[in-house]
Amino acid sequence: MEYNGIAGSGGIAIGRVYLYHKEEMVIDENPFSDEKLLALEEEKLKKALDLSAGQIDCIIKKTVVEFSEEEAAIFEAHRLILEDPELIDGIKERILRGGISASNAANQVIQSYVELFSDMEDEYMRERAADVRDVGNRLIRNILGMTEQDITKLDSDVILAAHDLTPSDTAMMDKRHVKGFITNIGGRTSHTAIMARSLDIPAVLGLCSITERIQSGDMVVVDGDDGKVVVNPDEKALLFYQEKMEQRNRMKSELKKTAKLPSVTLDGRHVEIAANIGCPEEAGPVLDFGGEGIGLYRTEFLYMDRDCFPDEEEQFEAYRSVAEKMGEKPVIIRTLDIGGDKKLSYLPVLEEMNPFMGLRAIRLCFQMREMFKTQLKAILRAGCFGNVRIMYPMISGVDEVIEANRILEEAKGELREAGTPYKDNIMRGVMIEIPSAAVTADLIIEEVDFFSIGTNDLCQYTLAADRMNEKISYLYQPFHPAVLRLIQNVIHESHRAGKFTGMCGEMAGDPAAALLLIGMGLDELSMSPSAIPAIKKLVRGISLKEAENVARHALTLASASQIREYCEEKAGITEKAQDQKD
Repeated sequence: MEYNGIAGSGGIAIGRVYLYHKEEMVIDENPFSDEKLLALEEEKLKKALDLSAGQIDCIIKKTVVEFSEEEAAIFEAHRLILEDPELIDGIKERILRGGISASNAANQVIQSYVELFSDMEDEYMRERAADVRDVGNRLIRNILGMTEQDITKLDSDVILAAHDLTPSDTAMMDKRHVKGFITNIGGRTSHTAIMARSLDIPAVLGLCSITERIQSGDMVVVDGDDGKVVVNPDEKALLFYQEKMEQRNRMKSELKKTAKLPSVTLDGRHVEIAANIGCPEEAGPVLDFGGEGIGLYRTEFLYMDRDCFPDEEEQFEAYRSVAEKMGEKPVIIRTLDIGGDKKLSYLPVLEEMNPFMGLRAIRLCFQMREMFKTQLKAILRAGCFGNVRIMYPMISGVDEVIEANRILEEAKGELREAGTPYKDNIMRGVMIEIPSAAVTADLIIEEVDFFSIGTNDLCQYTLAADRMNEKISYLYQPFHPAVLRLIQNVIHESHRAGKFTGMCGEMAGDPAAALLLIGMGLDELSMSPSAIPAIKKLVRGISLKEAENVARHALTLASASQIREYCEEKAGITEKAQDQKD
């Protein structure tokens, strides 16, 4: 059976399905009066404690073999929490004296422990709250008889199938064994797709009810190039996709051989080709694929899967490690961009009718000034170890830039007063992702050193098309004349001021768009690391004059489809163009 969805990340993956679903814990809060029922609840607790201990022991053994004893020590601590007599006795007492279910008693006791640790002054002890919560959730799920799904440690290669995957899910999954994504919802610019491209994992999204049509263990083909999923393919289809996968791998291998050559056009124009990353570990592949810098370091992943904000020292170490690894190459660190579909469990915010246009990114940072300042100080300190730059997200006008720079100066003052080394002349930039910022680029550029265009949000805000909604994905058109005119204005105003403009949106990794953008004068293109070799090859195979002619004609066309078709033909990536070449 074949299903069509949205091509989220290119490539072919063939494997068995791992159906991932998050079943909510339903805790029985009704009181008990029957002593026999209370005895049964106590017996449930005992069995759940034994089962949880066995699960943790298995994790410890597996972690020692696959990682190290140091990593395993985390789970040794979990074992000690589970064996704590005070915790166990506290749960038993609430069952028998309070007359409540084992799940309710465990939840109450665990929550009291979490609150106790969270309120401690010592940072190390505060962080233990996450361990207690983890152990507690395991225990409660076992009391309720729920099957635990843990995608952080998988035993074999799988195709991960889910209704949706949050940024936390994709950040924490076992990347060695997940070979492809398929989801019910999501679009090409959802964070699931962005993470898949960053990890070079094929993904097909927006498949509606795919999780209801497949089972764990089904054989599937994920065609991330054409947005197709084939469930339990026959021998002929399987052979076809195996050959397509091998052909694609050979092409990638050939591209990688020349990836480290300079990205210079035939007539000598250098176009910087950089990468988007989400954590320090992703910096290595950037260099392997020939990246000339980090055009976007998404810092929000440092804030996820924890119970409190990372402190200055932890952030400094993360930023410093990337700066040192990249050497003299630029590293653009975007300040915290939380909101929309990216939420923090320990940062409760009011439900908003339209969160993508609500309290997020720089707006949230202004409301949490000390948190923002802590991050700025960490970035400033990391600046001493490489070519680090700061970038503010979700800027709508010049007043926000002035305020962000004012807080940056406060951060410098505090570091100076403490005698802590930092980079004083650090370059400052903003993401242009709101139409109002693109229109007033001439005013904003006076307050910063560079622009980076975030086309993912710029498109959705300009076209009023939710980029997460697969039902209106046809409206989300990066080649729309309105979007291109905004981009053209941003580039023009930055050049007029003697400054530069890059692009860190997903449009930058599209060869047809890259040809157009180079012709429009863009100075830098930043993309998923795996997309770099193909874009560098395109740059080395064109002249700037040729790209300018393409851009000049494209901007006279009336529709997104006309512009895309024209640019694809000129980039040599349509069947028609390929036939002409042959």
